[in-house]
Amino acid sequence: MTLPTALIVDDHRVVAEGLVRLLSDRFEIAGTITDGRLVADAVGRLRPDILLLDMSLPHVSGLEVLRQLRRLGAAVKTIALTMHADANLAVEALKAGASGFVLKESSGEELFTALQEVLAGRTYLASGLTREIVTRMVAKPDHDRIELTIRQREVLRLIVQGLRAKEIAAALELSTRTVEAIKYRTMQILNIHSTAELVRYAIEHGLVR
Repeated sequence: MTLPTALIVDDHRVVAEGLVRLLSDRFEIAGTITDGRLVADAVGRLRPDILLLDMSLPHVSGLEVLRQLRRLGAAVKTIALTMHADANLAVEALKAGASGFVLKESSGEELFTALQEVLAGRTYLASGLTREIVTRMVAKPDHDRIELTIRQREVLRLIVQGLRAKEIAAALELSTRTVEAIKYRTMQILNIHSTAELVRYAIEHGLVR
C-alpha cells in the first residue's frame, strides 16, 4: 500500500525530528524544512499530499507561506501548527488556505485525526477552539475599535521610529524572536501585511505617540 507523503516545516529541528518519528509509520516523509522561504519551491518539486506548517517561522511567516501557495495554485493540503491557542490566528490561517489548525501541545492521536480529516477533504480545528473560531469567522469586524496591548504599542512606536527588531529587543529587554512575534501579532490584528503599511497605518490612525 502506498503511503501518503508529508512535508514538515518547522524551524525547531527537535520538533521537526519528533514529527518525523511520529509520522514515519503512516506517512512517507518527503522532507523537513526550517526556512519559510523554501517551502513554495519544495512543494512544487516534491508534491507532498500534506504539509505540516509551523506558523512561527523566521524570514517568512506561516501565513505568508499559505498565501504564496495559494497564489501559485498549489494543491497541497495544509495543517497549520502553532503553540498559540489563538482563534484570530486560526481564522487567518483558514482564510489563507489551511485545511487544519492544530496546537503543538495536542496529542499525537489528535494530530493523526487532523491528518485523516484533512486528507479526506475536510477541515480540522483544534479541540476547544472550534466554537470560538466559527464565531470569529461569522462575526462582523469592528474596524473602529483597535485594541493593542501596552507591549504591542511599545514595539509599534519603535518600529515607527525606524528601529530594527534587534534594536527594539535591546531597548525593551526582549528577545528578537519575541519582538518579531509581537510585530506579527499586531499586523494580524490590523490586517496589515508589510512593515511599510504598518508604519503608515500607525501614523494615520494615531496608534503611537
